[in-house]
Amino acid sequence: MTTIQLIRTALAEDIGRGDVTSRLTVPEDRFASARLVARAAGILAGVDVCRQVFRALDRSVRFAPRLEDGDRFRKGLVLASVRGRARPILAAERTALNFIQRLSGIATATRRFVDSVRGTKAVILDTRKTTPGWRVLEKYAVRCGGGTNHRAGLYDMILVKDNHIAAAGSITAALERCHPSRRPVEVETRTLADVREALSAGAKRILLDNMTPAVVRKAVTVARGRAKLEVSGGVTLANVRRYALAGADYISVGAITHSAPAADIALDFLPD
Repeated sequence: MTTIQLIRTALAEDIGRGDVTSRLTVPEDRFASARLVARAAGILAGVDVCRQVFRALDRSVRFAPRLEDGDRFRKGLVLASVRGRARPILAAERTALNFIQRLSGIATATRRFVDSVRGTKAVILDTRKTTPGWRVLEKYAVRCGGGTNHRAGLYDMILVKDNHIAAAGSITAALERCHPSRRPVEVETRTLADVREALSAGAKRILLDNMTPAVVRKAVTVARGRAKLEVSGGVTLANVRRYALAGADYISVGAITHSAPAADIALDFLPD
């Protein structure tokens, strides 16, 4: 689904047969000015999507951002100004805020993890744990927060997980079936024995699933110079730096998309 399709779907869901409150209380020819204001600090993402929401209802609405995606903002900062007919602005308000709050929340959560591993070689990755239909936008928000995108879907990278291994019979058997493909290949492991088997089967990228930082450190020693290692499962802000210091090349964090709190951003109308 494209961004504009997602916007149209969201607006149709919210407005339905029309914004009855605005139609009854606001004259059709009334113009208004409003500002997007941060109620708490964070990292901005979704400015252009927000602009597209307002303009989807009225092409004459003027949307002027004060910051760019990826910028850090503080509480009380004006993020953008909006000027146009009052009714379309009111009708678009909630949908526009839903997008920018959700995406800025993801960017903010991502930046916290990125800041936590600063000074190490570890790269923070996202996952496929995204809102259905929102993946492109949510992965964009991860980049705004300084993170790096993992695979976009099932089609662009081979990730051999536990159920693939069970169905194939073993790590070795699963990897042997992947060798003809030109796509990148990664294999999931749960023990050091799995890591050794994956290395023997020629794996160049290995996912360490739900291992402790101490076990990750041992896996780094075993795989040094032979494969890149990705930590996944049970990663939090409290322990992510320990995983980074253990020597992980990548750390994937599903929480930055599936559990990121929405950024606190409001739309305030200005008096005439």
